[in-house]
Amino acid sequence: MAFGWIDEQAELRRRAGLVRTLRPRPAATPLLDLASNDYLGLARHPEVTEEAARAARTWGGGATGSRLVTGTTELHAELERELAEFCGFEAALVFSSGYAANLAAVTALAPHGALVVSDAGNHASLIDGCRLARGTTQVVAHRDPDALRKALDGHEGPAVAVSDTVFSVDGDVAPLAALAEACREHGAGLVLDDAHGLGVLGDGGRGAPHAAGIAGADDVVVTVTLSKSLGSQGGAVLGPARVIGHLVNAARTFIFDTGLAPAAAGAALAALRLLRREPGRAARAAEVARELHARLTAAGLEAVRPDAAVVSVRAPSPEQAVRWAADCRTAGLSVGCFRPPSVPDGISRLRLTARADLSGAEIERAVRVIGETRP
Repeated sequence: MAFGWIDEQAELRRRAGLVRTLRPRPAATPLLDLASNDYLGLARHPEVTEEAARAARTWGGGATGSRLVTGTTELHAELERELAEFCGFEAALVFSSGYAANLAAVTALAPHGALVVSDAGNHASLIDGCRLARGTTQVVAHRDPDALRKALDGHEGPAVAVSDTVFSVDGDVAPLAALAEACREHGAGLVLDDAHGLGVLGDGGRGAPHAAGIAGADDVVVTVTLSKSLGSQGGAVLGPARVIGHLVNAARTFIFDTGLAPAAAGAALAALRLLRREPGRAARAAEVARELHARLTAAGLEAVRPDAAVVSVRAPSPEQAVRWAADCRTAGLSVGCFRPPSVPDGISRLRLTARADLSGAEIERAVRVIGETRP
């Protein structure tokens, strides 16, 4: 029978407690949200939603084609200029998603004969980029510059190291300056996914590379998403102009994909300008994360100390993690539930995202619910 193996896979997932289901959310909900990636609370900000609507009225509901045909509007170009300037890079290129941006950066910068060195904790989009790249990939220990050096030693030809800046599972930050130094010792490039750093780390939320002092370097390329701190959708690659020019000509997820919808570009641009005016939002998101961690650990829970806005709370098993998240939801709190295969270490956990607009009372409520529903 065609696709008969799917039933077998479904049964294996059920036995392991790893079945995933979609849960459509209504436009308005009484749940306290600690599950989304809306770190700065901008997804529903009036300025952001109004600019999304204005862009749709001006440019239409879709981009109408690939970026190289009809899918590049003046709005896209404006967003690219302001993103590059804000984050400290020479140029930027906007994609339809952060996932597409990561696939583009890795595959286009790892030709035949290249070595790609990938952190063991990298996001799935970077892993998929490594799988699709024509070079050879070597996975190294998590957050380990010496492991990167060892992998690069003796390699002749192009080489690139690939890493998240803030890892999405536990929220820990990579040693970016040390990684950059290791790459320079071997003439290798460095590709960094700053999806969870933009809007939270760096001066006024300019990102983890900016905080590490490597933004704008000619051997550093950074990808970002517009769907987290900027409350919109889409992604971008930031780097030297010659690298961006190469992506325009070589990145398949740019050349063959429809451009980002104008509404998303308008929303992201409005959020970026709002962040410029209100840089304190970045510091507040990090402050909320630290307060969540302090209160959770004081309550006897095993929580990982956050370096940005992600707070991870360990669960005993996948099944108990799912039940814990469901019990939180019943009690009025929405939290993320990460379990295999989404976690590289196999440890299930609740994943909380700090938001700049959370009040002290909401933080206290969240901690109380998590503590009361623990397995």
